Order: sequence, then structure tokens, then C-alpha cells
Amino acid sequence: MKHILFSFVIVLFFSCCTDNSKSIKNVDYTAQNEEEILTYIAANELNAIKSSSGLYYVINEQGTGNKPSASSNVTVAYKGYYTNGSVFDQSNSDGVSFGLNQVIKGWTEGITYFNEGGNGILLVPSHLGYGSGNKKTIPGGSVLIFDVHLKSIN
Repeated sequence: MKHILFSFVIVLFFSCCTDNSKSIKNVDYTAQNEEEILTYIAANELNAIKSSSGLYYVINEQGTGNKPSASSNVTVAYKGYYTNGSVFDQSNSDGVSFGLNQVIKGWTEGITYFNEGGNGILLVPSHLGYGSGNKKTIPGGSVLIFDVHLKSIN
């Protein structure tokens, strides 16, 4: 009985001490994302504004309708891509409807800078996107760029 108990304790001890390389590590990509965004802005000659959260946005057309709040339900036509231009998602021209409290933080904040009918670009660092973990086809730590057109507040 002593040997079984001792073996159990040894196994438990080593299982607690082993490095689980498959676990998700929370990596801080802030500096890397900032550099990537600034390089993209310079290369594309964008007149981007940086918010206090680290989101960059460009307003091409402000729009003439109302402004949504962070909890509004909106319809947005968009194209999402990486800084290398590779598209990972896009809507059709009619757009997609959703609550701004149901999407990534970069959208919850960024869409509120536009009035209905407005359009522009959101440059989203990973801490306002999907973070440091992989999300479906989006690698962890990715900067996400969205061309957005706020069609309506529903």
C-alpha cells in the first residue's frame, strides 16, 4: 500500500511540474502591433487617429446620420484583412447586422466614430481584436484592418 501511495504522489508531483507546451500563453503584442500599424499607415499614406485604447481609425466620410452607441445594433458592410493585404473575411455590399456589444472591442469602439452613411478604416491591434490566441483562421497577435461602411443603426 505504501508503494502505491508513494507512486501516486510521485506521478502527481511530476505531472504538476511538467511544461504543457500546448497551453495558450498570454503574449503581449502591444509594441509589435504598434510598429506594424505605424508602418502600414506610413506605407499607405493614411491620416489615422489613435484613440486612448490603441485603436487607429481613418474617417473617409463621416456620414450624415446618427452616431451609434457601444450597445447599438448596426448594419455594417466591411472587408477584413491583414497588413499584408490578405483578406480573411468580408460581407456583401448590403452588410451584416449585429450588436456592437457582441463583437471585438476594436469594432465596439471604432464603429461609434462614424455617423450613419460614414465609412473609413479601423486598424485594430490584437488586444482589441482576438488577443494572443489563435481564433479560427486568425493567428494570435494579429493586427486586423477593416474597411467599414456604417449602413444603418437598427
